[in-house]
Amino acid sequence: QVQLVESGGGLVQAGGSLRLSCTASGSIVSINVMGWYRQAPGQQRELVARINSGGTTNYADSVKGRFTISRDNTENTVNLQMNSLKPEDTAVYYCNADRIFTGWGTQYDTWGQGTQVTVSS
Repeated sequence: QVQLVESGGGLVQAGGSLRLSCTASGSIVSINVMGWYRQAPGQQRELVARINSGGTTNYADSVKGRFTISRDNTENTVNLQMNSLKPEDTAVYYCNADRIFTGWGTQYDTWGQGTQVTVSS
């Protein structure tokens, strides 16, 4: 089974930057859409940004112009560069892959374990 492992979370002051990374490991042929979601305490998980295998991106309105998503298809990684962070960006950030094509079949809707991002005011 393919797993997603995130790294790069932490504590930062408002206005600062963080870079999150997510690597998929396993017998991978290709991955369709990879994305980042976040969940703040007491709130539903929400889409932050996503990118398909061709490089087309989508962003939540709240992060447009501040966050940049990128991926490396050969390394099966997706990154999220977060600039001009705000306290309201504080959440657990999760990596997601909607469809992972492997040597044994397709794995759907795979999530990482999450990484905490805390932005202090």
